[in-house]
Amino acid sequence: MLEDILTETLIDLNFSANNREEAMRRSGELLVENGFATTNYIEGMLKNVEENGTYIVIAPGIAMPHARPEEGALAAGISLVTLRKPVVFGHPKNDPVKIVMGLCATDQQTHLEALVSLVDVLSQEGKIEQFLAAEQAKDILTIIKGGNRK
Repeated sequence: MLEDILTETLIDLNFSANNREEAMRRSGELLVENGFATTNYIEGMLKNVEENGTYIVIAPGIAMPHARPEEGALAAGISLVTLRKPVVFGHPKNDPVKIVMGLCATDQQTHLEALVSLVDVLSQEGKIEQFLAAEQAKDILTIIKGGNRK
C-alpha cells in the first residue's frame, strides 16, 4: 500500500526544523499541497500531540503525526520528511526524531492498512539508514520498492 500512495511530491528530504511543531507542520503541509487534507488537518495533528502525548513517536527516530479523519482528511495519504538535524519530540524512549511520516486517512481501516504497510517497510534491516542517506525523493521510492538507491 505504501508504494501506491507515496509519491515524490509527498517527500521532503533534509528539512530544517527547529522543533517538533515545525517538523509536524511540514509533514502536514505536504499532505495539504497534494490534496489529501485541508489545512485544518495540520492543526488537528498538533492538537493530537498536545492532548494525547508523544505516542506518535512509534519507533526510535520515527514519528507518525496524524489527526482524526473528521479534522480535514480528504483521502488516504502518507508524507515523508527526513530531518537535517534530529528533533526532540518529548518521547521518553524514542527521541530524537529523524523521520516524520504524516498519515492521513478517511477511516480506521485505511489508517490501519497504511500503518501496517509503513511498519513493514521500516522494520526491514537497513531501511531507516537508507531513507536518511537518500539524496532525492525518487531514491526513497526505489528503497520502498525493494531496490537500492542509485
